[in-house]
Amino acid sequence: MSRAPVWRAVVACAVIATAFILAFTLSPRLGLDLRGGTQLVFETRDSPTAKADSEATDRALDVLRRRADALGVVDPTLVRSGERRIIVELPGVLDPRQAAEVIGRTAQLAFHPVRGAAGPAEQGDTVLPDESGTRLRLGPVAVSGDAVTDAAARSDPQQGPGWFVTVDFRDAGAWQRLTGAAACEAPGDPKRRVAIVLDREIISSPQVDPSVACRAGMPGGSTQITGSFTQQEADELAVLIKGGALPVPLTLVEQRTVGPTLGEQAIEASAKAGVAGLALTTLFIVVVYRVVGLLAAVALAAYGLISYAALLALGATLTLPGLAGFVLAIGMAVDANVLVFERAREEYGRRPGRGLRAALDRGFRHAWSAIADSGITTLVAAGLLFWLASGPVRGFGVTLAIGVLASLVSAMLITRVLIHLAAGRLSPRLSGLGRVGWVRTWVVRRGPDLMARGRLWLGLAGVLTAAAVAGLVLHGLNVGVEFTGGRLVEFAASRPVGGEAARQVVSGAGHPQAVVQVSGEAITVRTGQISADEVAGLERALDAGLGEVTKQRDELIGPSLGEELRRNAFVALGVALGAQLVYLAVRFRWTFGAAAVLALVVDAAAVVGAFAWLGKPVDGVFLAAMLTVIGYSINDKVVVFDRVRELWSAQRDRPFAEVVNGAILQTVPRTVNTGMGALFILVALAVFGGDSLRDFAIALVIGIVAGTASSAFVAGPLAVELERRGDRPPPEPARPRRAPARDGSGAVV
Repeated sequence: MSRAPVWRAVVACAVIATAFILAFTLSPRLGLDLRGGTQLVFETRDSPTAKADSEATDRALDVLRRRADALGVVDPTLVRSGERRIIVELPGVLDPRQAAEVIGRTAQLAFHPVRGAAGPAEQGDTVLPDESGTRLRLGPVAVSGDAVTDAAARSDPQQGPGWFVTVDFRDAGAWQRLTGAAACEAPGDPKRRVAIVLDREIISSPQVDPSVACRAGMPGGSTQITGSFTQQEADELAVLIKGGALPVPLTLVEQRTVGPTLGEQAIEASAKAGVAGLALTTLFIVVVYRVVGLLAAVALAAYGLISYAALLALGATLTLPGLAGFVLAIGMAVDANVLVFERAREEYGRRPGRGLRAALDRGFRHAWSAIADSGITTLVAAGLLFWLASGPVRGFGVTLAIGVLASLVSAMLITRVLIHLAAGRLSPRLSGLGRVGWVRTWVVRRGPDLMARGRLWLGLAGVLTAAAVAGLVLHGLNVGVEFTGGRLVEFAASRPVGGEAARQVVSGAGHPQAVVQVSGEAITVRTGQISADEVAGLERALDAGLGEVTKQRDELIGPSLGEELRRNAFVALGVALGAQLVYLAVRFRWTFGAAAVLALVVDAAAVVGAFAWLGKPVDGVFLAAMLTVIGYSINDKVVVFDRVRELWSAQRDRPFAEVVNGAILQTVPRTVNTGMGALFILVALAVFGGDSLRDFAIALVIGIVAGTASSAFVAGPLAVELERRGDRPPPEPARPRRAPARDGSGAVV
């Protein structure tokens, strides 16, 4: 007796136990779109004295980390992205103006001697206005910001109201020499002052106290910066001085702010969608596959546990699109089970005398190639999302990839172990595998010849593509700020408001070109590159004109980043199509790969055209949906062409059109059942999710319907047409595997 089932059971138990321990000992790391806060993306720039390379960016990252810590932000996250970008996540910080000003300021601090008052005609780098506007002529830097060891905000009632900043120096002698030289000038003379310059601005220029003797200077290596500061201004100045100067300037290229209420709603909506989708999917597979369907549902629960534990173990950040990917992968996990069960039904129907266990073993073995091909193509899409996408959409790529790998473990290991244990105790009818199912029964009875009208189907696909192009020409795409650059701000009103009233308020606030959308109590304003102060003014105007409003979301995308993301989106779609073509050409034949990719173009045109006609936003979430559609659609075509190759190699003299038609009819049950499982999940996302997840679900529903249809009515006829023009022979039949020979006769003495 083979020990393989025993080892599978041991491995399955070990995997589930490990996942259980990880799930209950590690805490999830939530993205800012789920817990609220501000994300800032800075890009380093070259300066006259320093080049913005990876080393300079790392030094800037250290400075930013010290500033974030000094601000008192709980659990800030700062990482370098690429060579010149720094991503800063500040949980709980909902004022992007304060965060960007304090975190991203260059903070080049220097202490200069004053050479005197500057004349009206004097210009140059050494002439700057002081706090009162008087222009001073400065000497060279005497003490740089690098010499500062500590800085703190202080107040002293004995010195009067207001706050000041104390500064401690590493080199007390340099400060003593600077103040000693200034003390040699007469009291009231500008030359007796010391100019404290921050980023080419004199923030304080105190006179050296008359009690300080000439050349003696101020000992102790410390001083005070006074200037009638408020507590917040003193705290921020101390943070900048203590954190140190940035080695290179920073430019804010992206900013996202999400309120905590919106994050809580997103978590609740995703949880509802996951529970509803899992319940509907479980009910569906139990109705269709009975006991083995129930066992597959248990394996799906294990899939959820394994996926969640893997996310925790990798330290991945859960984002809203990531949760959508986690929920969507449930539908994909069903696909592997459906492939195995449908193949086992076929095997049992051919040889019922061998029993259920033999049929299941053959089902797992024959379904593996299609499952592996489907997983690889989906991983390609997930990898492209992680490589080219930005922000939370990258989280979708991570969870999708983890979901694909976990679904393989769930279907090929856990489901197999459970079914192997139950197969000997179940009757064929109760198991759900004793009959081929009503879908296959109906298809076999009708036996339609789809390929007889192949060119008609291709013509209809051409009409659909033309309609999509017409939508693009007549309406264009509603491209989001993620790809165009600009600012998107979402407010929640205390009561429902009218769209025209909101537009008038926004226009009156100085933004007549802004695009304003209203849905119940939600107001979305999309503008060009406006500042955080202008956003605050817009919020005040809405408060005054429409009643109390609360800012829920604020996203800023710089023009350079918008252009980069737009370019990356095209690259991602192009590489996805090219990678699928190459993979299918190597895995099958070039004709199959070309037919599948051309069918994918039709699928993509259907989704893009629908969004053009409906005016739906095209953003990073839409890109995630498109790449998911490509992965799902190619999965369907892989299953069809895998069956085509199998049938054609076994019946090499049969006309190729008949082979394709037979393969499509044989895989219809898998297509219908998998599509239904995914649609349950997507309907749950559309019903319970927010606007962005709803659009994501709509794109996937359109893509799944189009992809399912195109496998039969576009990819199949195209493969027939291309094979008519090719000269390659049919594939060779698979060689039967032989059992290894044993030594001896096998007799027992």
